[in-house]
Amino acid sequence: MTAALPLIGHTEAERAFESAAASGRMHHAWMIEGPSGIGKARFALRCAAWLLGARGPDKAPFDAPSDDPVMSRCLSSGHPDLRVLTRELNDKGKLKQDISIEQIRTFNEFFTYRPALGGWRVGIVDSLDELNRNSSNAILKTLEEPPNAAIMFLINHGSRPVLPTIRSRCRTLRLHPLGHDDMAAVLRLEGFSGDPSEIGHGRPGLAVERSSETCRIATNAAGTLMKSMPRPNDAVVTRAIQAAGADAEAFAAFRDEVLSKLAESAIEAPQQSRTWLSTVKLVGETDELNMDPEQAAAKMISGLLSAPGRT
Repeated sequence: MTAALPLIGHTEAERAFESAAASGRMHHAWMIEGPSGIGKARFALRCAAWLLGARGPDKAPFDAPSDDPVMSRCLSSGHPDLRVLTRELNDKGKLKQDISIEQIRTFNEFFTYRPALGGWRVGIVDSLDELNRNSSNAILKTLEEPPNAAIMFLINHGSRPVLPTIRSRCRTLRLHPLGHDDMAAVLRLEGFSGDPSEIGHGRPGLAVERSSETCRIATNAAGTLMKSMPRPNDAVVTRAIQAAGADAEAFAAFRDEVLSKLAESAIEAPQQSRTWLSTVKLVGETDELNMDPEQAAAKMISGLLSAPGRT
């Protein structure tokens, strides 16, 4: 039997969730946290389908096959007790910048109804990073007054600070980048021929998404910039801005590589967390101002060079 949504490398997190369900004291909101591209959205959907009744074999209960009736309805967005919230398209067919407050209001209304099939009402927000200030405040309504038999999964990539009032009302499950063998297994499963040791940093989703030449150049430029900190020369800074400014995908690759390096640095030197936080805030500002990639890269690097905690 083949799993409809195979997931490699996050067994412990699924066991923790299953254990919480078995305890009879299931928390109403789960923040699924970790770097982008490691499988958080798939993890949340597997858990949601399992809660709604999808079942795999005894040794892998979350590995329901595609012909499982519950899993089939979840995959087709046809399950009446499941809502998955993502950014919508605008009038020009492009993704909107944020998940809007109108979407959150509809999402909140979904939880005011009883489960249609007598079990749970389950909602997935993909992701917290894409909520604006108003939609972040709006989702607190359901978090603060959770209805019975309702569960939310809030996916958090960590590219923007999460409101403390949201975080305090969630149980956090942190998913981690994959090891080399798991990374290689996922890439084989996806039919990707790239070398997992050279791209992705344990994040197979990004390895596939950002395998273009411009993304590789931007990622390498970010690595060179971070190695040369705190005093990179003008040539390194110029190359970084040019590489990151090539297009939106290149900037995203550059941004994530910088934030990843800052997070690693903060583990070894906690004072560096101030630099990570200030850089995350700058990234949020570039999004809000809808800057083009080169402008956003210049602003981000300028802020990084003058950030508190940088030694």
